[in-house]
Amino acid sequence: MYKFVIHGGKKLNGEVEVSGAKNALLGLLPATILANGEYTFLNSPELLDAQSMIKLLVNMGEEIEFSNHTIKVKNNGLKILEAPYEFVKKMRASIYVLGPTLSRYGYAKVSMPGGCAWGPRPINLHLEAIQKLGASVEIDQGYIIAKADRLNGAKIVFNIPSVGATVNTIMAAVYAKGTTMISNAAIEPEVTAIAEFLVKMGAKISGIGTKFIEIEGVDELHSADEVVIPDRIEAGTLLVAGAITKGNVKVTKCNPNHLDALLTKLTDAGFTIQTGEDFVELKSNDKILPVNVETEVYPGFPTDMQAQWISLMTIAEGASEVTDNIYHDRFNHVPELNRLGANIIVKGNTAFVKGVEKLKGAKVMSTDLRASASLVLAGLIAEGTTEVLRIYHLDRGYEKIEAKLKKLGAEIERVQTDEY
Repeated sequence: MYKFVIHGGKKLNGEVEVSGAKNALLGLLPATILANGEYTFLNSPELLDAQSMIKLLVNMGEEIEFSNHTIKVKNNGLKILEAPYEFVKKMRASIYVLGPTLSRYGYAKVSMPGGCAWGPRPINLHLEAIQKLGASVEIDQGYIIAKADRLNGAKIVFNIPSVGATVNTIMAAVYAKGTTMISNAAIEPEVTAIAEFLVKMGAKISGIGTKFIEIEGVDELHSADEVVIPDRIEAGTLLVAGAITKGNVKVTKCNPNHLDALLTKLTDAGFTIQTGEDFVELKSNDKILPVNVETEVYPGFPTDMQAQWISLMTIAEGASEVTDNIYHDRFNHVPELNRLGANIIVKGNTAFVKGVEKLKGAKVMSTDLRASASLVLAGLIAEGTTEVLRIYHLDRGYEKIEAKLKKLGAEIERVQTDEY
């Protein structure tokens, strides 16, 4: 076990690169199930979640090598059409093997997913979609068992635009007989990246990047290579790290177009933002202004930046409200931020934040990936020493975050501990 020990009070300044997107890679890797051959994924982030997905796919029969941010996959056909609990419990994205395995082999057995320890995030949309494509689905002893001789195209309307369900449905539909129409599809950059990769493999998909996606089933796909898109949530977290310390930070190898909602709010909070083709530069002013935020599906303000924004607002000059319209109970970080001296009250799905003059270091505990990031950000400005426990949550989605923060001037160390 490891923890972060942070000595707060250092302004962050300088330049830092963003890694590849976790949420894109976790959909790209299962797509390799769909066709035999060799694949190469460049700009792959070295994360616990990536390792978990690789272990699952290797267990199913693929050969995978991962070094120097490059993943090489060799698929000669799956040997096991099952995703056991021991793999899936670590990561919700394991559900992504359901669609491609069912589509290609006519059978898939996948454990009900695990992952972050907060809130119900049901997979009913995934299951309803594959049932509309003609699969029989049963839940038996914690496993989803899906069967179909061959899936058939169908019209699928999501009542909410789910990223996971959209990706799984597209991968299930690529081999389905006929045409599949998805309405109210998610339009996140990661969904677009995965769909574009499937087109490289020979899939026939139109409407990519819109809420209406059409998939014409094909009989055969082939392997392909891909460069993983930049991680917009990591980019946002690093920008907020500069903002909360009132520093000047340039985040490179990112896509500013994926950050519009956050950059607008940072500007409203008093920061000067400059963008280029692949960078965002943030310059701080004297004050951090309070700004209300409501999370929405993309291109709205991302729920994965909600916790980090609350950390920033803890030292704003005034009161703000942060409402999460995506996950109504995603506020496990709030009691820990209050331990550092923040003044936050949660009512329903809204956090009411009253800015304080300063935070004070304390021992805090991570509960999930983005909550962990918010605690690290708060520790950067807390007076004295902050210890953040259970940082394995961070390692699921941030590649060597402490090294990137240290490069900007933060005083942060990864320390081995017996504390849990």
